[in-house]
Amino acid sequence: MTDESFSDAERRAVYRAIAERRDMREFVPGATVPDDVLARLLAAAHAAPSVGLMQPWRFIRITDAELRRSIHALVDDERRNTAEALGERSDEFLALKVEGVLDCAELFVVALGDDRSRHVFGRRTMPSMDLASVSCAIQNLWLAARAEGLGLGWVSLFDPHALAELLRLPGDAEPVAVLCLGPVPGFPDRPVLELERWAVGRPLAEFVSENAWTGP
Repeated sequence: MTDESFSDAERRAVYRAIAERRDMREFVPGATVPDDVLARLLAAAHAAPSVGLMQPWRFIRITDAELRRSIHALVDDERRNTAEALGERSDEFLALKVEGVLDCAELFVVALGDDRSRHVFGRRTMPSMDLASVSCAIQNLWLAARAEGLGLGWVSLFDPHALAELLRLPGDAEPVAVLCLGPVPGFPDRPVLELERWAVGRPLAEFVSENAWTGP
């Protein structure tokens, strides 16, 4: 049997990208991403695993400045709605910077394709596996971006129906993420929401059990 493992240096690089990936909100205004780097990132996303090889992802690159502002307006509307729903944490939430839509070098909307309903393999009893597959593509893009020294932020604050209408999505296509991508001032050593004291990450031991669900 041949040894298919990576070298020590290669393994360290993979684990470093995973450990240092951050959900970024601050971007360098006016920066750009070279075309060859962007092509590599999208190729990494497209190489993601997908159930039944359905490849349900669609990446819409936003290059129109007015359209970008319209997307930002949708995000800002939902930011206020979310703050209202949070009740006593409303002001605390509004103080957070939760997106970089206007500042990032590249803006993408990721959607579930409208042809995914024809895929039965892996979806008959678990139809959400198309969303799981898209999430894998986003994670690939995220890790590749970190390896390229670029930040990525996943924005989920938007009305999907309004965004679908804005982008003229067909049929059953559904937007699932707004991705902000580009050079950043730096990568924090901890998740931003921990630094902002919004939440605290819990240890791995709380999420692993054997043979049955245990714990809270």
